[in-house]
Amino acid sequence: MFKKAIFFFLFLFLISNYNYSQSRKNFEDINKIWFKFYQAFDSLDYQIMGEIHSKKLIRISGGKRISDYKTYINNYKTSFSKTKEKNITNNISLRFFERINNDSIASERGIYKLTRKQPDKKEQIYYGKFHVILMKENNVWKIFMDYDSNENNSIGEKDYVKAHDINELDVFILKAP
Repeated sequence: MFKKAIFFFLFLFLISNYNYSQSRKNFEDINKIWFKFYQAFDSLDYQIMGEIHSKKLIRISGGKRISDYKTYINNYKTSFSKTKEKNITNNISLRFFERINNDSIASERGIYKLTRKQPDKKEQIYYGKFHVILMKENNVWKIFMDYDSNENNSIGEKDYVKAHDINELDVFILKAP
């Protein structure tokens, strides 16, 4: 009886740790979505933005408004078109202070840095906090909820550097105790 009880508790312990462990593969698959996000900003291609977001998207611009998929993607279509016309380049990068996932949903929080360069002008750098929920749709990760805010312009380079690089996955993979 004692052996059965030990086995039972050991089994529960292993199962509970398994349920809370995060998969390297999930992080790698989610990073592919982020790399497409980078590509969309770099190439100013709103269609890539459309591919990586769920049609059920909830987009929240910190303290300003809530948008749906169609509005959000159309805003990028307009914005990217104007940016191309003015010959402005965009570069965006993300760093993370929290990444949580299981096999169907993920929550990712961090700091973004957007660098914009106009011809013959000094580059402009913008920072903000983001919180994104990704969900699998037909076995493909999609951005379901996207919130960001510049926190009244209080986010800066120090916050950005303090967060973890997109490829620092080991920091976020939970280890069994």
